[in-house]
Amino acid sequence: MVLEFKLPDIGEGVAEGEIIKWLVKPGDVVKEFELIVEVSTDKATVELPSPAPGTVGELLAEPGDVVPVGQVIFTLQTDGAGAPAPAAEEKTLVPAAAPAPAPAPAAATPAPAPPVVSSTNGKALAVPSARRVARELGIDLGLVPGTGRNGVVRRADVEAFHGGSNGGASVATRLAPPVNAGGETRTPFIGVRRKIAEAMVRSKQTAIHFTVVEEIDVTDLVALRATAKSIGAEQGIKVTYMPFIMKAVSNALLKYPMLNGRLDEETNELVHCNYVNLGIATDTPNGLIVPVIKDVQDKSVLQLAAELGKLAERTRNGQVKMEELKGSTFTITNAGNIGGTIATPIINFPDIAILGVHRLMKKPGVVETPKGDEIQVRQYMNYSCSVDHRLADGADGARFLAWLRVLLESPGLLSL
Repeated sequence: MVLEFKLPDIGEGVAEGEIIKWLVKPGDVVKEFELIVEVSTDKATVELPSPAPGTVGELLAEPGDVVPVGQVIFTLQTDGAGAPAPAAEEKTLVPAAAPAPAPAPAAATPAPAPPVVSSTNGKALAVPSARRVARELGIDLGLVPGTGRNGVVRRADVEAFHGGSNGGASVATRLAPPVNAGGETRTPFIGVRRKIAEAMVRSKQTAIHFTVVEEIDVTDLVALRATAKSIGAEQGIKVTYMPFIMKAVSNALLKYPMLNGRLDEETNELVHCNYVNLGIATDTPNGLIVPVIKDVQDKSVLQLAAELGKLAERTRNGQVKMEELKGSTFTITNAGNIGGTIATPIINFPDIAILGVHRLMKKPGVVETPKGDEIQVRQYMNYSCSVDHRLADGADGARFLAWLRVLLESPGLLSL
């Protein structure tokens, strides 16, 4: 019996997916739940498993093809005994368990199994990035000790395992794509990188960007963060500057809500929110991903630090959930730890605005003291806010940044 595998509805609002890589070829014999194809959407990248044991027939899409949900992407020749019923819908990339599903009557087109993460031998659990590296290095994931939650194998685990058996050669060197004789390295423009490009083009072609910049004296914030870092360490929480910035941004957005929301193009309504869901641009091995921390206005700095640390780790490991990538009302992008004194960030459409956080710098500053003005060594950061000029005015962006400066220069105000 020939089964037709249709591209499943991978997540709410996802209408199509891009074929990134086939993990099998026609004629391969596969087990139930063995991974067949890697698919990317504008939300995440997932690997789809076989709904039943059988022999792979036709592959009906090429890497780079964008196919709609419901389109047949490959066929599977089974033994005719009927395909098992798919497991219950599961949108997380790493299931807590993978029990064998109960058998069901034969069907010509069974519902596809959900995205799962399992090793080539069907035993180990691993994140997608770990699986990709393992395939490229020829490593059996069943042999790799997993340090993630519930023993999940992470990319770092695969790299460490291979490094220990390969003389410690750098991963970048081992995974570098071939360079042709002309001195060029060519990589297919597909997957997350193309999705990022499409999102940026849409934002620039739709939103009318303008950017306001503010220099902020964060000397007191640096001192406060040093204290909070020690307190957080006692609770196993890494405290960076970002949770303070997030708390200040949420306060400023509730004070100036013109920047907190989105344009609903379907109803032609401007939506301003009385809650703050912050998208946090995160640099990952697969490109820039923007997970969302919700209801920031109701959380303390330590709570934000704990949630941010866990969410960033899951995002970099490819474990972020679909629902964690939706619903932002404003976005923060922080490249300050890398470098750069100023930039003009591109709005995370359909948000109204985005805040760029830049490098921490020591330089002379004029400080008012009881003895008069004095020149002291101070700590400064630049903040740049890009706003959609269709939906808000320059004065809105300036007022927002001015209040953000007040809060970050006197961070004790965040406790009010």
